[in-house]
Amino acid sequence: MLKALVLLFLAWVCFLFYAGIAVFTSGFLLTRLELTNHSSCQELPGKGPLVGGGRGKRVVFMGDDTWEGLFPGAFSKAFFFPSFNVKDLHTVDNGILEHLYPTMDRNDWDLLIAHFLGVDHCGHKHGPHHPEMAKKLKQMDQMLQTLVERLENDTLLVVAGDHGMTETGDHGGDSKPEVTAALFLYSPLPLFPRAPLKDPEVVPQVNLVPTLALLLGLPIPFGNIGEVIMDLFSGEGDTQPLATALAQASAYHLNAQQVSRFLHAYSLAAQDLPPEELQRLQDLFSSASSEYERLLDQLKADEVREADVQALISQLRLFLRGARTACTETWARFRPLRMIGGTILLASTCLLCLVTSGLTSSPGFPSHCLLLRSVAWGLAGAVLLAGGLMAGGSGLEPVLLCAGGAATSLIAFLWALKSRGRLPMAVFLPGPLPILVLLFLRSAAFFSDSFVLAEAQAAPFLLRSLSLFLVAQLHWEGRLLTGWPIAPCLSSPTASMARREGPRALGLLVGLLLCVRLSSLFHRCPEETPVCQSSPWLAPLAAMGGGQAKNLWYGACLGALGVLVLSIRFWLRRCGNLNSPAPPVLFVRWGLPLMALGTAAHWALASGSDEAPPRLQALVSGAVVGLPRAVLGLAAIGLGLLLWQPVTVLVKTGASSSNPIVVPFVGPPASQADLDYVVPQIYRRMQEALRGKLAGGGGQTPMALAAYGLGSVYSAALVTALALLAFPLLLLHTERISLAFLILFLQSFLLLQLLAAAVGTPAGSSGPFSVPWLAIFAWALTATQTFYSTGHQPVFPAIHWNAAFVGFPEGHGSSPVLPALLVGANTFASHLLFSVGCPLLLLWPFVHEGQGSTKKKKPLASGSEVEGEEEPLMEMRLRDAPHHFNAALLQLGLKYFFILGIQVLACVLAASILRRHLMVWKVFAPKFIFEAVGFAVSSLAFLLGVALVMWVDRAVGSWFKQLILSQER
Repeated sequence: MLKALVLLFLAWVCFLFYAGIAVFTSGFLLTRLELTNHSSCQELPGKGPLVGGGRGKRVVFMGDDTWEGLFPGAFSKAFFFPSFNVKDLHTVDNGILEHLYPTMDRNDWDLLIAHFLGVDHCGHKHGPHHPEMAKKLKQMDQMLQTLVERLENDTLLVVAGDHGMTETGDHGGDSKPEVTAALFLYSPLPLFPRAPLKDPEVVPQVNLVPTLALLLGLPIPFGNIGEVIMDLFSGEGDTQPLATALAQASAYHLNAQQVSRFLHAYSLAAQDLPPEELQRLQDLFSSASSEYERLLDQLKADEVREADVQALISQLRLFLRGARTACTETWARFRPLRMIGGTILLASTCLLCLVTSGLTSSPGFPSHCLLLRSVAWGLAGAVLLAGGLMAGGSGLEPVLLCAGGAATSLIAFLWALKSRGRLPMAVFLPGPLPILVLLFLRSAAFFSDSFVLAEAQAAPFLLRSLSLFLVAQLHWEGRLLTGWPIAPCLSSPTASMARREGPRALGLLVGLLLCVRLSSLFHRCPEETPVCQSSPWLAPLAAMGGGQAKNLWYGACLGALGVLVLSIRFWLRRCGNLNSPAPPVLFVRWGLPLMALGTAAHWALASGSDEAPPRLQALVSGAVVGLPRAVLGLAAIGLGLLLWQPVTVLVKTGASSSNPIVVPFVGPPASQADLDYVVPQIYRRMQEALRGKLAGGGGQTPMALAAYGLGSVYSAALVTALALLAFPLLLLHTERISLAFLILFLQSFLLLQLLAAAVGTPAGSSGPFSVPWLAIFAWALTATQTFYSTGHQPVFPAIHWNAAFVGFPEGHGSSPVLPALLVGANTFASHLLFSVGCPLLLLWPFVHEGQGSTKKKKPLASGSEVEGEEEPLMEMRLRDAPHHFNAALLQLGLKYFFILGIQVLACVLAASILRRHLMVWKVFAPKFIFEAVGFAVSSLAFLLGVALVMWVDRAVGSWFKQLILSQER
């Protein structure tokens, strides 16, 4: 007989902590629906007697305050301590140690639960190999040693871990390090009959509940599906093997009776257990029960053999394990009809976006009429489908109704297009053949778990391929190198342009490829690839301890912040948008450096808070709380100022011009058409007057009015908004991610420049504006690459939970809203930034136009024409045709939503088709969840970006109205 036993404890795979508590207290595995219904740590249904305080048992709890919300009023005495702050390693543990030993010495408890959290929090904060982990483990060792010395003979000590952790200290997945923990049992008296095995036996967590219930003399919880741990029911030990076997058989029989009752009640309520398997299990239990009754009769006559008892134990164990397997497989059930309905709904929406994007620029196309008619047909189809489901006796499925309505609406829309002769095959093809091939490859990769795991390498590869295709396209059009053969259809001005654009395009390509390569240095390896090593640069500076290396890294992070601020200010100054005295411009001049300074100060204090002198601890703690909030407040003020006065233009007036603008109306413009007519004229006159003044060396050319920055007013507002969003998002990441942010901002700039070179100048285009599919696909790929290059992975253990405590180190109380927003902003930062900045794809070619003049024949007074340089209108060219501008924004949104929707559709199909795949819960389901949430975030962010552009457009119209009035005075 032995006093101690060590077993391997196999955790239930769950990413929510309270699901593990349910396993420990009731032996029941919460399904996904129950996890959703109790995601706010509400009271769990069906409290087990282990924590219910029933049957006269006194239960004392101390530790994690999550138990208070799950089991209110269940304990005879409780000591709860705040547990939400994962950076706090000591509050919960020290609180337990303060009350643990005095409580043990009193005789007022039957079950004492102490839930320590320091080791778990240390893993999240520092990882399993940090010196702080050694300190916490030593503290736990000392605690256990003291407990063992204080135990009385009738007390059993149970030490259990609810989960393990990865090499980075995370958990929530199903890898072996995450689901494997230890179960240590100790009794002052010899209790365990057998010597420990070389390899400890593996015991599921659900087995602990029936074991403790029987030891306490309590009924096993009704919903338990675990089996008793046989070694704790030893009878007389080695001296009486028959008595030990009978004690174990009795415990197994009680356990099997409870599971049989649960299966019967559950099958009547849910009716989703396989009937054949249920009948087999019932037959097995009936046979075992009959055998148990027969052995009891034989026991009265002393005719029982140990071999017969062991055979009965094996039969009961077979029943219990079969019942647990049947339940776990059934609870992972799927609803194919809902999957099909969701797939149809998503596919119909994507196809509608694709078709409509090809028709938005068609002149006189009655889109509103067709769309309204299609919506009416969709509603009619949903009503008919609902009637059919009700007539067939089926319940109404919202997903199926939405899918039926969407499919009917799409069919009606396509039929209306066909009847009008406007349904060419080209509207079903998103872009040229190379784009189709890359889009197909990207979508097909989601059906392979290996490619999903390698997406961090696949996305940059596709982006590099797309960039090379862009340059190859420039070469074929004769705009790359003039020494190479040029297509015969190209004119000499194109060759002249190639002399300027060719080397520049090659330089942009080299810089873009270099940035893509450098950003891959900030990678995080999936846990399924053990040979891969995650980048050490993802760890916070606090994990480095002291030393010169930490100071050098901090200096590099400061340099990244400085370069980021200076780059934004340089671009705005170069475009003329940093000259205005408008409040947003003043904020860019002084507010952005203040935000960078606050970010740098927060990093310095947060990384060295543990090393601060005791007399400065309060000051440092206050600064760690206040600085992130100050940066967030400054960002909010900057965005408010930008919305208040989005036109960042400097206006200078001079002598009156002898060549006034001729307008077909008197007074201020009375309609939008009047304003659209006069705005391009005013801007051209400003450009000509300013150029003449500069060429004449000062006051020789009369200049009535000059406006600086008007040609990039839309882009300047977007870039300013992106800068204001970037700093709060940067604060939510670790310090060294600032280098990745800088690289990715530079990469985005180079990509915009390269795309603008590929699209060409819009000066010679008289048709509607349009962003090619190639540019949108490249932008979406860059967003995906940024997601991985900032240390993220589409799995729950890789979520940066520490972001919830930036500015709130003590936690958020009971509300989960703010921490969810902070963690979500950290996780989907790339989606936010690139979706808000997506309108730059439309605007950048117009900004790019200002970098050079366009050769164009200009009319003379004599009626002849002469070739000269036309002043670039830049973004004011959009005011030449406002209806084209609006149509281009709509088309851009439809194309962007199609690209993102196709990715979500591919993930939906992969998770549905491969739902029985071994890696469905490890790879395909998390990827689908992240992609779906990312699509929602991207859609909302894109709409905000377009809303900002439209707000600036409205402000520009008001600005021109005021300008005309002031000139008339």
